[in-house]
Amino acid sequence: MSRSAILNVMVQAALKAGRSLARDFGEVENLQVSRKGPSDFVSAADIAAEKIVRAELQKARPSYGFLMEESGVIEGEDPQHRWIVDPLDGTTNFLHGIPMFNVSIALEREGVIVAGVIYNPAMDELFTAERGRGAFLNDRRLRVAARKSMPDCVIATGIPFLGVGDHARTLKELRHVMGEVAGIRRCGAAALDLAWTAAGRFDGFWEHGLSPWDMAAGLLLVREAGGYVTDINGGEKMFETRSIVAGNEQVQAQLRELLKNARS
Repeated sequence: MSRSAILNVMVQAALKAGRSLARDFGEVENLQVSRKGPSDFVSAADIAAEKIVRAELQKARPSYGFLMEESGVIEGEDPQHRWIVDPLDGTTNFLHGIPMFNVSIALEREGVIVAGVIYNPAMDELFTAERGRGAFLNDRRLRVAARKSMPDCVIATGIPFLGVGDHARTLKELRHVMGEVAGIRRCGAAALDLAWTAAGRFDGFWEHGLSPWDMAAGLLLVREAGGYVTDINGGEKMFETRSIVAGNEQVQAQLRELLKNARS
């Protein structure tokens, strides 16, 4: 596969930050004896990875702005472009030594996501996509799963943390979906859930309460793999509603209908 210059910049930033996270991940097991220690350690790993990504991207495109999980909004001289970055998606997994976490980087041009990179250093899986040029896992072209019947499908979702999100809504949605599908998975890293949907490992995915950096790169991956992505209402306001539903055309529509029934 051939990558554009800008995607190569994003890939190198993700790989460099991923190597930093991989080193820190190897130390997490030794910190489990302390309640405070691991959390502080993971926060430091998160911040270090963000600094790496920011430095790499600024070096290549110094005029672009940023929307980052840790640092928030950083205005750039170029108002048409900004990077959307999550340096460590799947923090709780990272903390517990579960190898499902990632660096996520997206490039937004005039409000449209045009490139995305998701890298899981624990599995050495690099997901990339550019608008109109397809989605890839390492060098293999991705396509969403072809299954159309919900009883054959495995669907991924997110479950709110303690004290965060609408737990009652989540339980209602789970009841409506779990009775119609082969299985539901909750893996704890939204960007990877979307990447795995693009790869056909999951047939669909939905979640509420997400931030732009959780889904920006992943939604492009799904679309470039031939899938459909909308907000919970079937519109394009994923960032505003903080909701997302993804899958192939048939599964995505059926999943949205099940979620609609759960709300009524």
